[in-house]
Order: sequence, then structure tokens, then C-alpha cells
Amino acid sequence: MRPRPRPLALPSRLRALRKFVAVAGDRLPAADLAPARAVLERAGQRLDMSREHTVVALAGATGSGKSSMFNALAGLELSDVGVRRPTTARTQACVWGPEGSGELLEWLRLPSWHARETVLDADEQAALRGLILLDLPDFDSTAAEHRAEAERLLDLVDLVVWVLDPQKYADNLVHERYLSRFRRHRDVTVVVLNKVDTLPPDGARACLEDLHGLLRSHSLGAVPVLGASTVTGEGVAELHTLIEKAVTGKRAATSRLGADVDTVAGRLSAFVGPPAAEITPHLVRGASAALAATAGVDAVAQAAGASYLKRGVSATGWPLTRWWGRLRRDPLKRLHLDPVARTSVPPPTPARRAAATLAVRDLADQASRGLPEPWPAAVRDAARADEGDLSDALDRAVGTTAITARNPRWWRFVGVLQWLLALCALAGALWLLVRLGLGALGIDLPLPKQGIVPVPTLLLGAGLLAGLLLTVVTRPLLRIGARRTERRATSALLTAVDLVTEEHVVAPVRAELSSYEDARRALESL
Repeated sequence: MRPRPRPLALPSRLRALRKFVAVAGDRLPAADLAPARAVLERAGQRLDMSREHTVVALAGATGSGKSSMFNALAGLELSDVGVRRPTTARTQACVWGPEGSGELLEWLRLPSWHARETVLDADEQAALRGLILLDLPDFDSTAAEHRAEAERLLDLVDLVVWVLDPQKYADNLVHERYLSRFRRHRDVTVVVLNKVDTLPPDGARACLEDLHGLLRSHSLGAVPVLGASTVTGEGVAELHTLIEKAVTGKRAATSRLGADVDTVAGRLSAFVGPPAAEITPHLVRGASAALAATAGVDAVAQAAGASYLKRGVSATGWPLTRWWGRLRRDPLKRLHLDPVARTSVPPPTPARRAAATLAVRDLADQASRGLPEPWPAAVRDAARADEGDLSDALDRAVGTTAITARNPRWWRFVGVLQWLLALCALAGALWLLVRLGLGALGIDLPLPKQGIVPVPTLLLGAGLLAGLLLTVVTRPLLRIGARRTERRATSALLTAVDLVTEEHVVAPVRAELSSYEDARRALESL
């Protein structure tokens, strides 16, 4: 993420960080979010406590002289100084103006502390009123509990003064393990090269220049660097002035927390990238088409067309042969297309099922292209989240979609006409049979004629021929209607499948991308 100015105040930045953690909490590893959660907890606690007090810690390695510096700043011999190492076994604390500091001292878990107020120098120390000065245990102590205590308080204090020894100022432990962690804490970090009295003037300048170079290599070039000596008093007044400014400004606590937010934001920036891409209609159509094939839309649409043709033949065919068509079951009924029960649409082939899975995965992959992990995996999981319900949803969509319409009115007209023609043929046939029977009895019944054709024969022949011709004429119309019915059924079923695709595949993916966007914007606002 590109660096940019931070126009937001600390409370707004903390709200943004809290939103990022809330959104990404179920997606990012807990270990990656632990520092952010710790900062939020620490900031909430610190901001609820005294804003009138500034906690300044002197940190350093064994023998750096930080205890002597602590005593020099306090103007009292409070911290033990000696040759036995480590000298500082527990944190020493000195408080200028203890009123209102109780909760803060309890939060720091300092069982004891010294009140720095005397009648003799009250005016002289007034500028430091509100200071809580700590002398931390050595961070390279041979005692593990001392190192742990120093680490704990380094996470809590408002400003850190690193007291370095001329012999150890370039120690890799100091720079790689500690100072490099504070590259975003430039405003609340001071570095003191102590014991410069043990160096010749040229050597002291060379050490300070080298120290500046080391700090620049860790992006701490803007950090104040002082040469000091508690023996000669060199640099002590300058350090005193820097601490005074921090105390009177009363911004060290918020600056420290802001730097903590910067640090976790820098780490979390690896989990966000460019804006999420739009889910294109092409991707949705591809996934929907694959799911439609899996749901058997083609088979159902063909059954709808076949059902139309069967019903049309039954309604417009020759009445005396309609019973034959009724022996064949309606194609739609064979599929048990019922809005409640499961349908009997043939199950998808393995190839179609695999194609549907690939189409859904492709939609997720295309939608999450360019996003850093774990978001692509989260988008794929979202696309497959409803996989168990997807089959039932498709089955319900197919079973409840209206794919049949009322029988056309012309079917009734043709059906009535077919009955009339059938009755004519039947009348002619019966007439001829009666005459044949009477002839067998010796009764000669003359037949009326229409021209040269007897009327009964005309009725029989015309009825049969006209019924056949009417069937020949209407059958292509029925096939045309069946194809239209199949197309309408296909369109209706595809619309139903589109809705299922949107609900069970696209909507979860969009929701996941929306969460990513929320997380990205929250982190960018930090």
C-alpha cells in the first residue's frame, strides 16, 4: 500500500482499525491479527487513563549507564548504580505530580514508585509535572524475567529513550530486535549515546556520525541523537529539555499509539491490494449456463415441447384414434415436475457436474483476480458455501417454474370439427351397413345420390378424407407450437436458474468482495 498522509485523528484511526479487524477476523490467521487486537486493547485502556501524565522509559543494555541517567534526570539517587550486572533487576519509577496517576501506574503494573516533589526545587521541577520516568531492566539481561519485563513495558510507555554505550551502540541486538521495531515511532523515540566522556572528542563525533548512519538504515534518521555523560553532565540538559517538551505538549501518548497503529497497518497492508473487480455479466452467464445444464433445463424444456405436442394431438386428432395417444404418459408427468416433491429430472452426468464446479470456481477466481491471499481463497469458499443447498435449490427452481400454458382456442375448434367429420363418416358407414343388412334380407333400399356418388359413401369418404387432411394440416402447426413452448420453457427455466445462481453463488461472492472492500478502505484510512 502506498504511503500517504494521515488526516484522521487517533480515535477515527482506531475505529478504522477496529473495523478492519472485525471484517478480516474470520479470514486472516489469528497470529497476523494479534498485534492489531493488542494495539486496540492497549489504546482503549491508555486513552481511558490520565492524559495529564506522560510515561517515559529509559531502555538500554547492561552497563549502558541508564540507571545513572535516570538518577541524573530525577536529581535524586533512586536507582542502584554499580558494577554488578545486571544492576536494574526491576523497574524503577519516579513520578512528578502523582495526583491522578494511580490508575495509570496500576496499568503499568508498578508495585512501587518514587514521588519527585520537594519543597526546595518545586518550581524548578514544575515543567516536568505529569512525568512518569521509568528505568527499565536491561533488555539483554541474563535473567529471562528481566528481559520479559522490559519487553512488556516497551509496549506500554509513551516515549522511549534508548541509552547506548559507546562499546555496544552498534550491537546488532539493539538495532535489529529493538530499534528496527520503532521505525514508525520516530516522534516518540530519543537515542542517547552515553559515556561520551570516555571517548576522545574526535572519537565521540565519529561514534555519533556512525550511530546516525545506523539509525538512517532503519528509517530512524529523524530521531534526535544526543551525546551525553552523567559524569560531566554533557547532554543531560538537552535530554531534560526534550522530555519537558513531551510532558508539556501532552501528545506523546497519542503519538505513541498512532505509531503503533502505523506499525500494525504496515504489517496488515500485505493483506489488501487493488480494488476488487466487478463480477461481469459474462462470468455470471457462464456459471448460470453450467448450472442450467446440471439442472437438466434442456431435458425439461424438451419435455414441455413434447407435452404440448401430445396434448395438441389428443385435442385435434381424429377422435376414433385419440385413445391410442392417451396410452403414452405425458413427458412432464414422467419427470414429476411438482413444486413440493423432488423432480425426476435425470441426474447430471459427471462431465456436466464437473463443468458446473469449474464454472463456479472460474467465477470466483476471476472475481478475486489480483487480490492478495487469503481473499481469493475466501471468495472461492463463499462461492461454494451453499453447494449443499444448490442442488435442492435448482431442483425447486425447475419444479416450480411455470412452463406450460393454456391450450390454444383453435384446438377446440379443430377438435369439434374433427368430431363432426367423424360423425359424418360414422353416419355414412352405418347407412351403408344398414343397406347391406337389408339387402341380405332381400330388401332393396335405393340410395340417394349426389351426382353419381351415393350419399352414404360420400359421407363416409368425405368424413374420413377431410379428417385426415385436417390432421395433416394441423400437425405442422402443433410442431411449431411445441418448438415455441420449448423455447419459452427454456427461457423461463434459465431465468429461474439465474435467480438461483445469483442467490447461492453470485451474492455470496459479492458479499465477500464487499467485505474485502470494507477492509481495504478501512486500512487505507489509517
